[in-house]
Amino acid sequence: MGQRGEVFSTRLVKNERTYFFNVKENIRGDVFLNIVESKGLPDSDRFIRQSIIIYQEDLGEFLKELQKSLDFIKQNTR
Repeated sequence: MGQRGEVFSTRLVKNERTYFFNVKENIRGDVFLNIVESKGLPDSDRFIRQSIIIYQEDLGEFLKELQKSLDFIKQNTR
């Protein structure tokens, strides 16, 4: 890709939370997914941000385990 920083970004806004899905490239050319949750604090202009990074070589296994979790939720909740 040859560029550093954000390569692609999309977001999902649900209620008081915003989820960002950012594909980034580091200085060595490694591509990774950065998932960020941002939530506003009540009666404030401040936000709480939480982030997780999944590297390209881990995406397949990450998605597999995520799917297991989603299947469990579907089968065990109303």
